Amino acid sequence: MKRTLLNGFLGIMSVIPAMPVLAQSNPLVGSWRLVAADKILPDGKRVADYGTNPHGIAIFTKDGHYVVEIFGTIRTKFASGNAATGTPEEFKDAFFSHSCHFGAYMIDSVKSTISFNIDRASNPNWDQTTQVRSFTLKGDTLSWQVPPRPDGTIPVSVFRRME
Repeated sequence: MKRTLLNGFLGIMSVIPAMPVLAQSNPLVGSWRLVAADKILPDGKRVADYGTNPHGIAIFTKDGHYVVEIFGTIRTKFASGNAATGTPEEFKDAFFSHSCHFGAYMIDSVKSTISFNIDRASNPNWDQTTQVRSFTLKGDTLSWQVPPRPDGTIPVSVFRRME
């Protein structure tokens, strides 16, 4: 009986999303405007990844939800004016000119990490996954790195707190 109750409890706990650090101690709560979406090349050089003037936002709520949206400087419109009739090249450009995801988050202040428990993402391989990012917070500037891509580049997102 005890084992069944414990197994049932653990089963229920596995579907409850992780709770974030309490809002009063969570410095990420709020809205953040994207100021840079760069990548660090294997040789250490830092270059723009989404153009020189990318657009985006990150919102972290006190109850543990978030949304991150990053869009490139230049986004080519579908020549027909209708995405339903776009060419394969237009769809490829549209896919690679943005990165978005939303879900629940948790921060670890000791390790300086954000765990994004992703509900849905522009990259469908990230749906229902947890992505952990190292972050730094200096004043009103928040940045985090993504693990290296297959080509060895390391994406870096930089946000400034919105007033």
